[in-house]
Amino acid sequence: MKPPPFAYARAESLEHALALLDEAGEDAKVLAGGQSLVPLLAYRLARPTHLVDIGRLPGLDTLRADDTGLVVGALVRHHELERSAVLSGPWQVLREAAALIGHHPIRIRGTLGGSLAHADPAAELPVAATALDASVTVRSSGGERAIPAAEFFAGPFMTVLEPEEIVVDLRCPAPPAGLRSAFAEFSPRAGDFAFVSVAVAVALDDGGRVTHARVVLGCVAARPLRAGEAEDALLGSALTEQDIDAAARAAAAGCDPADGPHASATFRRELVAVLVGRTLRRLREDHP
Repeated sequence: MKPPPFAYARAESLEHALALLDEAGEDAKVLAGGQSLVPLLAYRLARPTHLVDIGRLPGLDTLRADDTGLVVGALVRHHELERSAVLSGPWQVLREAAALIGHHPIRIRGTLGGSLAHADPAAELPVAATALDASVTVRSSGGERAIPAAEFFAGPFMTVLEPEEIVVDLRCPAPPAGLRSAFAEFSPRAGDFAFVSVAVAVALDDGGRVTHARVVLGCVAARPLRAGEAEDALLGSALTEQDIDAAARAAAAGCDPADGPHASATFRRELVAVLVGRTLRRLREDHP
C-alpha cells in the first residue's frame, strides 16, 4: 500500500525540528529510524500532514554512564544498545531487552526514542526503562521536562508526549549499590511479538539480602506494569527458592492479562511466574 500524501522536511538541528513541529501543528509526526512509523504510514494507520525527519540530527546519539547514572540518546539504535559494553551490571536489562527486539534488520533501523514514543504494549524497551526508574527527557520550543518512565506511557500506543515535543534521551539515576538487572520474554518464535516480558532489577547487600527490587511486566497490560506485591515480597529476602517462588506467584496473581487468539490469560499468568522466577534465579547466581 501507499501512504497518504504528506509534506516532508529534514531537520538540520534540534531547534529546527522543534520549529517545524510548531509550524505544522498537531498533525505532524517525527521520523527517526522509521521502524514503527513507516509501516503505519504504508497501511494508512497513521495519516500525518507533515513528517519531520530527525534521523541525522547531531547530539542525540549519546550513550554514557558515570557516577550520576546513565544517559541514552533518542537516536541510539537498538543494535547499538545490544552491543554496548556500557550496558552491563546495573544497566544489563537494556542490552538484553534490545537484543530481543524483532530481527536484526529491525534492530539496525529502530531507535530508543522511537520505541518509547511509539509505546507499543509489547515493546521491550519501555519495560526495561521502567525497571531502572528511568526518566524520559522531552523538549519543545518552550523548554525541557523530564517525565518518569512509569508516568510516560499512558496506554496502548499512547504517551503523555505533547504534539510539539520530541524525545531527547532516556536517563537512569545512579543505581543502588549492588544493583543487577535482567530481561526475559517468551515468544512462539524468535522475532515474534512476545506473549509476556519481564524486567527485573534487584540490589543485594553484602549479606545477600535484597535492599531494592523492581519487577516490571510487559504484554499483560496497556502499559508496563510494576508488580508491586512481588517487589514487596523480595525486599529483605535472601533470594532463597521459597522467596523467589513467593515473588513469582505474587507477580502472576497481580496481573490481569487479556485472553488472545494465541495465548490465554491463564497461560500468560503462568508465563509471568516462570519468567520472574527464572530471571531472579539468574540474578542470584550473578551476585558475587
